[in-house]
Amino acid sequence: MSLFDKYAPLQKRIDVMNKIGRDALGVQFDDIIDATRGRIGNREILLAGTNNYLGLTFDADCMAAAKQAVDDHGTGTTGSRVANGSYREHVDLEVALADHLGMPSCIVFTTGYQTNLAAISGLAGDKDVIFMDADAHACIIDGTRLTNASTIRFRHNSPEDLDKRLRRQGKIEGGHALVVIEGMYSMFGDIAPIDEFIDVTHRHGGYLYIDEAHSYGVFGPTGCGIAEEQGVLDKVDFISGTFSKSLASVGGFCASRHREFDVTRKVMRPYMFTASATPANICAARVAVDKIKAGGHLRDNLKARAQQLHKGLSDLGYDLCAEPSPVIAARRPNEAICAMEWNWLLDNGLYVNLAVPPGTPQSSSLLRISLSAAHSEADVNEIIAKFAELKGLEGQLMEDMMGKLAG
Repeated sequence: MSLFDKYAPLQKRIDVMNKIGRDALGVQFDDIIDATRGRIGNREILLAGTNNYLGLTFDADCMAAAKQAVDDHGTGTTGSRVANGSYREHVDLEVALADHLGMPSCIVFTTGYQTNLAAISGLAGDKDVIFMDADAHACIIDGTRLTNASTIRFRHNSPEDLDKRLRRQGKIEGGHALVVIEGMYSMFGDIAPIDEFIDVTHRHGGYLYIDEAHSYGVFGPTGCGIAEEQGVLDKVDFISGTFSKSLASVGGFCASRHREFDVTRKVMRPYMFTASATPANICAARVAVDKIKAGGHLRDNLKARAQQLHKGLSDLGYDLCAEPSPVIAARRPNEAICAMEWNWLLDNGLYVNLAVPPGTPQSSSLLRISLSAAHSEADVNEIIAKFAELKGLEGQLMEDMMGKLAG
């Protein structure tokens, strides 16, 4: 017996993927040309799966800030935030994010994934109960696993089901309810009715925690996310987000309308025991905050491109998972067909995400597109044209796939 025998079923899936074509979960780009173009070998690729929602990774001011930070402070901090890893720039970014969100407290983390690990495990004590959306991201699930709190899942995007489960739970002796949802869900691109969740959560005396990783910068008059879009930002207890989407960097944050949140710095293990974010990442994100606040034109273009693509793919007959948003995902019959189609798209100059179980809701196999404000109308027309051509080749691609698997 080998230590790795337990991964035999996974290896079989990988073998099938490799027979069909490339390893879709390990694509190597030889160059990133700009926010919408990359290169694999000698071939230029249209990027439609990067989560670069506002296209700021090549913004001149963000790049200049990152370069200046390296000149000023070097390449890394070599310490955690509770040791030597807190620089003036880390604190300045926390203040800027708190000010943007209109909240008195904000903590910056080294990655977005780590943000939810740290904040959820820091907030939920042994006697508390976490109520979590059924489609919650892996980092939310893993954050709950770092606690001794009980965890209850409720039906996806259903305030009614949450209400039922909170009523069933009743009074929590010595503890509180922490409800965790997302603003825009990363796989399907569907939006949470945050206003309704606030009503249910607060009626039962609970606290509402929203992961706005994919919606911060994208929604709301000033880019604060779905809560701002729905006019309830001031009622949310905790908002987490990442720098690796709209903020065009690497890192994460959690802000709160409760000043007491700052004390959790002393108990959040993923915050205390990891090196702080590099000066370059922090300074790029700091400039991006200002770009987001003034980025109404970027959000307008992103919304227009989402509506354009959603209509184009719908007209072609693709089964789309949600209403128009920056994430547009097409359901495919199964994982093998999805991988075959993904390979064809990449071979023909278009990169999208192959999304398969267990990382997808409802065991779905998806061709997932994430749009950018940097995409033009012509770019989206090109995406639609590629999917139209793909649609016409379904029979031929099925035959090709069966031949490769048989071989």
